[in-house]
Amino acid sequence: MYAALALSLFCGALRAEDCFNQAAAYQGVNPSVLRAVAWFESKDDPGAINRNANGSIDVGQLQINSVHFNDLARQGVPHRALTDPCVNVYVAAWLLKQKMVKYGNTWRAIGAYHSESPKERDAYALNIQKILVTWGELQASR
Repeated sequence: MYAALALSLFCGALRAEDCFNQAAAYQGVNPSVLRAVAWFESKDDPGAINRNANGSIDVGQLQINSVHFNDLARQGVPHRALTDPCVNVYVAAWLLKQKMVKYGNTWRAIGAYHSESPKERDAYALNIQKILVTWGELQASR
């Protein structure tokens, strides 16, 4: 993660599409899933910042939650760097990969990007599925 995130700090000139593809390839996650998460979280707005009822904040197009700030800082990524679209995508890919290591390449892992709570996790995964179906990236369940 260190090299990819350090590199991503200098990738401001890259197009956002390149960041999704590169971050996904580096972490071994699906770039379409990352794009769907960005759409669901912020309608792909890299400047999005939201305050949550529990006092935490979500930053950037993939809405990286402040609960991760200390861990990211230990890895050399200050929270203010999350406003860089490419850094935000790389961090989201890393977080998604952590969930995939825990749950496998499953909808549970995708839902856990948002919450470990089964009800919230499953609802989130369903929302990401719906986006992917709408985009033609996934066939609708029968």
